[in-house]
Amino acid sequence: MKIIDCYAPREAGYHPFLIGPVWQTAVLNYAPAESLEQIDKLDVHHQTDELFVLLEGNAVLIAAALDDSGIAGYDLQDMQPGIAYNIRRNVWHKIAMSEGSRVLIVENADTHRGDFEFRGLSAQEREELCRRVRDCRNASKH
Repeated sequence: MKIIDCYAPREAGYHPFLIGPVWQTAVLNYAPAESLEQIDKLDVHHQTDELFVLLEGNAVLIAAALDDSGIAGYDLQDMQPGIAYNIRRNVWHKIAMSEGSRVLIVENADTHRGDFEFRGLSAQEREELCRRVRDCRNASKH
C-alpha cells in the first residue's frame, strides 16, 4: 500500500511540487542565476508571505527596503539549515546561493504564475549588494 507521496526535485532552478488549494511547496535548487555574481534583480510578492528553509548548502536571504530614491537598506540572513525564515508580502527579496544549495519554499498557491514583480539592480546597487552579502558570509564564519 502506497499512501505517502515523496518529492525530491533535483534539477537546477525553481520547482513547485505540491500545490494545494491555498498554499504550495517548492524547492529552489542552485542554478547559476542564483549565484551572488549573477544577481541582477530583486523580486516581490504582493499577495503572499514566503517561507524559506535551507535544506543543503549555503545561502544568504536578502530583503531590501525601497524608497523614492532606490534601495534604502538591506536585511541579510546567512541561512542555517532547518530554520524557517519568512519574507512578508510586499518585501523585495532574493537568495544568493552557493553551488549545491537547496531551499524549501512555502507560499500561496500559484504564486509562480503571476504574483511577482521584478526590479532590476543598477551596477552600483549590484556592487553594494555583493559587498554586503560577502560581509554577511564572512561575519557568520567567525
